[in-house]
Amino acid sequence: MARYRGSVCRQCRRENMKLFLKGDRCFSDKCSFDRRGFPPGEHGQKRVKQSDYGIQLREKQKVKRIYGVSEKQFRNTFKRADRQKGITGINLLTLLETRLDNTVFRLGFVNSRNQGRHFVRHNHFTVNGKKVNVPSYQVKKGDVIELCEKSRTIQAIIDSLDAIVRRGIPQWLEINKESFKGEIKGLPGREDISLPIQEQLIVELYSK
Repeated sequence: MARYRGSVCRQCRRENMKLFLKGDRCFSDKCSFDRRGFPPGEHGQKRVKQSDYGIQLREKQKVKRIYGVSEKQFRNTFKRADRQKGITGINLLTLLETRLDNTVFRLGFVNSRNQGRHFVRHNHFTVNGKKVNVPSYQVKKGDVIELCEKSRTIQAIIDSLDAIVRRGIPQWLEINKESFKGEIKGLPGREDISLPIQEQLIVELYSK
């Protein structure tokens, strides 16, 4: 899968909002978006009028970058959401939220989705007692995610768990810091996704 290897801070500036792609750095005075809150590039500070298509495209790009998925992954996830019962836009966000890399981030084991993807790929987590190293794995209600024994001394994970108080845990998840376990209490509803996302614009974009 193709990976973006450039500066992730440019992505925040491109979308004109903090996407919190670098964990704790995004909360510090080192945040590039706070220092240069305009789009990157030679003409970044010029005001550009966007068409309806441009607004829809930017919304899709923003959500794709927040969750760190490729174009192909995002399109396939949308197709799956469209086939499900219910509202397509909410189905899409639910599928993205219940990816394993996002779930370990939401539980507080890591401080960014990118870090979550890295630790999942390197076999640091189990789901219901079995090792899972696929970041796109869809968790379900009742699943128990546990940090492997050998990984419990990793300083990055310890620091991230200590920062849970500041970041908070969504209501659809439950974490036990002492046993390094997290449980999926239910699927996330739209009210559990506080990100500034207008999913209907994405539905309109793919419906053309």
